[in-house]
Amino acid sequence: MTEFTVAIIGRPNVGKSTLFNRLVGKRLAIVDDTPGVTRDRREGPAKIGDLRFRVIDTAGLEDATDQSLEARMRRQTELALEEADLAFFLIDARAGVTPLDEHFAGVLRKAKTPVVLLANKCEGRAGQPGLHESFKLGLGEPVPVSAEHGEGMSDLYDVVRDAKELWTGGDEDGAESDEDIEDRIEKLLAENEDGEIDEEALEAAFEKEAAPRKMKLTIVGRPNVGKSTLINRLVGSDRLLTGPEAGITRDSIALDWTWNGRPMELVDTAGLRKKARVSEKVERLSAADTLRAIRFSHVVVLLLDAADMLEKQDLTIARQVLEEGRALIIAANKWDAVDDRQEALQKLRDRILRSLPQAKGVPVMTVSALRGQRVDALMDTAFEVYDLWNTRIPTSALNQWLADNVEAHPPPLARGRRIKLRYMTQAKSRPPTFVVFASVPESLPDSYHRYLINSLRETFNLPGIPLRLLVRRGKNPFAPGAKGAGRRRGR
Repeated sequence: MTEFTVAIIGRPNVGKSTLFNRLVGKRLAIVDDTPGVTRDRREGPAKIGDLRFRVIDTAGLEDATDQSLEARMRRQTELALEEADLAFFLIDARAGVTPLDEHFAGVLRKAKTPVVLLANKCEGRAGQPGLHESFKLGLGEPVPVSAEHGEGMSDLYDVVRDAKELWTGGDEDGAESDEDIEDRIEKLLAENEDGEIDEEALEAAFEKEAAPRKMKLTIVGRPNVGKSTLINRLVGSDRLLTGPEAGITRDSIALDWTWNGRPMELVDTAGLRKKARVSEKVERLSAADTLRAIRFSHVVVLLLDAADMLEKQDLTIARQVLEEGRALIIAANKWDAVDDRQEALQKLRDRILRSLPQAKGVPVMTVSALRGQRVDALMDTAFEVYDLWNTRIPTSALNQWLADNVEAHPPPLARGRRIKLRYMTQAKSRPPTFVVFASVPESLPDSYHRYLINSLRETFNLPGIPLRLLVRRGKNPFAPGAKGAGRRRGR
């Protein structure tokens, strides 16, 4: 790692995920009173004041060394400890020091990674006895904190600052985030809802928005289709928990990775089941976390089980991805176990055409995550789709296209007069979003709207890419007297 990293270690239900969320400033990790909610290690950028570092949330330590799920979770925590430059050993001060705390304190005393003891839930007086008792763990003076209420952060600041001064390396990145840029572009559109859109401001915003960034690739699907196995195969290590149990993954886990020299972020998600089958609170939280991951991704791979492809829940997930404007790839996993592959692939494609017409042109792949078959082709396709999703079409080409389409298929009449489509520009990419200025935008029918989108996709070679077309009332920027009209004509 090239960034100073802190791992949060402790037995189940002592508040590790709550502290993680406090440090990253967002509710990224799922928090619940149920012990053992966190299973995979989760990473995120943390800050305390002006300190910047990376923090890892880990599963609760269990005294298990067999092949059980708890033992596999413990191995993931041990790997996080090896990668970290500093470890926070968290105990519940209100519960006092437990035998499990004492057991793992003995393990941590032998670790190469420096360990700082944190006594959580120290708000009020109820945690004072446990705070004093924790001295016997032999990990030095405990730092009293309250992850839920944010108490003790100044003491943590001192701890991390001192440890970081002994450590060399780590770079800070102050680049504007994708979400900040998208919010700024949407604000420009919203501010000009009823008037002429400032093309220069949009162009300036787009130049920043289109700057090269790492692709965010999210793997989604129903439980036990092999999402974590696929990511482990890609990164070449057992980074994520896998096993025969359905629903192992609960949090959305993001991993920084590089494919053929191109930086990217891989995101594993919890399996999505039908709402009617979801009864546990933790699973509802996991589903909400997965939907959030989709919303902030760039390309989404919908992973199917080749033995049970495109069920109703798969179709629901695909529609959600497209509605969010994310680029979609459909991949059938466990393809090595299929007998008649040609017939199965044809059935899959027919099902997409019949039940998911909005996904026409979306790439359909077949892979075997367990054996590593065609995972390279999947990644190549992901970057191809990502590049299309970032497409920028020149304004001149768009207006020539608009004129040709209006001539070939004029808009319908509105109140006895023809709707005029005067001008068109691309407002943003990610996904490609276009603005058309019309004389009576509210009267343009949905059928003509679909006609324009289908023609856009065909003419500019954007198969399967979600496109957005906004129709606005506005003045023709090239009309005499329009702001900047003379300068534009002189270009």
